[in-house]
Amino acid sequence: MEATKVSVSNISLSPLGIGTWSWGDRLFWGYGSDYGETEVQKAFEAAIASGVTFFDTAEVYGLGESERLLGRFIKQTTQPIQVATKYFPLPWRWDKKAVADALTTSLKRLEVEQIALYQVHTPFDFFMGQSTLMEALADEVKRGRIQSVGVSNYSATQMTQAHDLLAKYDVPLAVNQVRYSLLTRKIEQNGILETARRLGVTILAYSPLDQGLLTGKYTSDTANQVQGARKLDPKFSANGLKKIEPLINKLKQLGEKHQKTTVQVALNWLIAQGNVIPIPGAKNARQAEENAGAIGWQLSPEDVEQLGFLSLNY
Repeated sequence: MEATKVSVSNISLSPLGIGTWSWGDRLFWGYGSDYGETEVQKAFEAAIASGVTFFDTAEVYGLGESERLLGRFIKQTTQPIQVATKYFPLPWRWDKKAVADALTTSLKRLEVEQIALYQVHTPFDFFMGQSTLMEALADEVKRGRIQSVGVSNYSATQMTQAHDLLAKYDVPLAVNQVRYSLLTRKIEQNGILETARRLGVTILAYSPLDQGLLTGKYTSDTANQVQGARKLDPKFSANGLKKIEPLINKLKQLGEKHQKTTVQVALNWLIAQGNVIPIPGAKNARQAEENAGAIGWQLSPEDVEQLGFLSLNY
């Protein structure tokens, strides 16, 4: 299937992307244990076969390995791919040249000359300052190495400042990448979503399945089987999982109604918010195919409202 494209600033993106934090990351995700390059390449191939051609990475994911893997996979397809990566404002990066150098290194790992979207990974700017940072990014748009500029984890105020600084160079702020899901809805209360809509900034929703909580895989009866960093998250405790059961049951009910999985319903709810592109992760072909099943159909307004009401308490 060919996914409908979404106009974001001066680029066109799939209505759903793939987040590639797990590609090459050994510390948090355990890359190289039960999955590796073969599996993530199959995830890449399954995604583009399903019409999902937008991939989000970062220079810090797997210490550059995520970019390297994505670059190798892109070389093996003729399908146009939209790549987003991120610049991390390390303390010793204090001038415009540091931004240009970081981008150069990312482009080399990705084996491309231009990317669709370059984002600032976090609002910390240390000695550089936002004004210099945004000027450096605007320079790269003019230079043609990036098509659009984004930010990540910026508050409503910080996003507005970035938007206004870029406007001085006639460069729009394309996206703000923030955590957003049925179980994490803070951006609706703290002004980020409202401000993004007002400024014409698209929300890239990372962790849209809340580290797997919305898949239905984890239940209160199997809480003792939770592994890794999830064991530290109270949401994955028996009590936490018991609390979200009504929402999971509703996702399953709507899945049966639409012949979709809980994952696909949860992602479709985010798309239904408008101006939001979810970027779930995918470590294998099955996950990529399931994610892609979130597009090409719509929950009814009543379904969207019911899920929103049920998830307000979390």
